[in-house]
Amino acid sequence: NPLSQPASQGKSSAAPAGAMMDEKLQPIEQQLKYLLKKAEEFQMHLLYSRDRIRKEEFARAVPVFLQTCQPYFEYLESTVRSVLPGKKLLPNYIQKRLLQFSQQLASSLEQLVLMFASFGYILLEETDPCSISCFYRGQFRLGPSYHVSIFRYCIGTPYTAALEPRHLYKRMRWNVDIMEELSNGDGSEPRTEFYFLCYRDTEPELGVTNQSAAKNVTTTKPHRLWSIGRWIQTEPDPTQSDLFSWILCKQPKGDYESLLTIGFEEPSQILATDLLVELLTNQVSGQATTVYVQNSMNESASSS
Repeated sequence: NPLSQPASQGKSSAAPAGAMMDEKLQPIEQQLKYLLKKAEEFQMHLLYSRDRIRKEEFARAVPVFLQTCQPYFEYLESTVRSVLPGKKLLPNYIQKRLLQFSQQLASSLEQLVLMFASFGYILLEETDPCSISCFYRGQFRLGPSYHVSIFRYCIGTPYTAALEPRHLYKRMRWNVDIMEELSNGDGSEPRTEFYFLCYRDTEPELGVTNQSAAKNVTTTKPHRLWSIGRWIQTEPDPTQSDLFSWILCKQPKGDYESLLTIGFEEPSQILATDLLVELLTNQVSGQATTVYVQNSMNESASSS
């Protein structure tokens, strides 16, 4: 861990702490630049290579490259977000830099997948087992009981394969593994909850997008209302332990429990996970969920 290592020899003990932390950030930033360069090389081969077989080889290598980036995502997210006994907090500006590295790499990988998909080399449909509908982008712990894994969907993906609820699309998912103490006090058992950053297409806004001397072309643009919510399973009944109901079920059914309304502007991946952490923290402490106000997001964006 570069951030936990002492400063290099020869540095004055009176050197500002910020300068020493910047020095420790350098190898982390160099790793980011290396991964970004590799992602760019993939795209360049796709755009400029005339060898279709070569392009197909790179397309098959994309999932491997996504896996190669996983340890870097894990390091960044865990270093900043994990809350564990004895873990020292990093300065705020260091936390911000590391999360920016994480989001920068995620945006680059998303662009990479979308470009290969636009050429027909990669599928994005979640129902296809060979597709790359989303990719893993790190994990962190909130105390000893909560383990959170982060996933990013490359495009707005229907909430369920059955397209229910209607007009609801997901852009991020957090798998939250929770260790619960058994009622008899004999150890603990895990359960997993699934949280999503979703948008819902609302009533379209009527507008004129193209004007000419001959005519006006009028189009409609739907509003996207963003929220964070939780998967609620309805079938099979999660309260029953009937194994046959699971075996006979072709596709589990569920609903979306909206927990936090964000507004009509998509939050950054950093901010979305910040909001999820706040939700989980409130749940643990038993506090009421606070509805997120659009103005707060604008203030956060302006400060970044």
